[in-house]
Amino acid sequence: MNKEKTVSEAIKNRRSVRVFSKNELDTDKVKNCIYNASLAPNSSNLQLWEFIHITNKEILKKLTKACLNQNAAKTANQLVIIVVRKDLWKDRAKANADFIKKQAGDNSITNNKYKMALNYYNKLIPFTYTDFFGILGFFKSIIVQLTGLFMPVFRQVTFTDKRIVTHKSAALAAQNFMISMSSIGYDTCPMEGSDTLMVKKILKLPRKSEINMVIGCGIRTKEGVYGERFRVPFEKVYKSL
Repeated sequence: MNKEKTVSEAIKNRRSVRVFSKNELDTDKVKNCIYNASLAPNSSNLQLWEFIHITNKEILKKLTKACLNQNAAKTANQLVIIVVRKDLWKDRAKANADFIKKQAGDNSITNNKYKMALNYYNKLIPFTYTDFFGILGFFKSIIVQLTGLFMPVFRQVTFTDKRIVTHKSAALAAQNFMISMSSIGYDTCPMEGSDTLMVKKILKLPRKSEINMVIGCGIRTKEGVYGERFRVPFEKVYKSL
């Protein structure tokens, strides 16, 4: 049995693999990597995501077409679709508030730390996420920009802002998944090139859900890794103040 890689080893080993071998993956191991994805940091701990694990060959075939017949989908042994569920913010905010109440017990009324946390989920999150065809977001943006003239303020309150925030969180989860897969010797390829509407129809997802990315999973072949890794010099992207 191969020893699991360290975090640094897994990061260096991870490559976007375009052609996978015919070797089967252990579904339970992939599922455990998806569980690791669910532990990723995310905005306000709202966890506005879902992970769809595809092993059914017929569905894989349909999704290959939706992924524009890319080899990374065509040869994948399994697929994992990262789905953004911004529409679930009320349920997830309530779940956080209920968890805080359970942890606090009777202290939730008298302890300022718990009171502030509950106010965050019961008042601030609804203010941030409630919108009506983008109109409320526009007016909220004016309010926070004016407030920002006098004090630091959270400015990402429009419909577009919240989309960006939720997709960033989903991308963090995707990275957790891919590094976890690499650590056990499995390979992945994140694909943004897909007909996301077709993907949603195949998976029977709600209209308000959004596809963050489709990830092909398998074991790499030699031709599946397109050459040496290229990165611009680290000195060009690193700054120390």
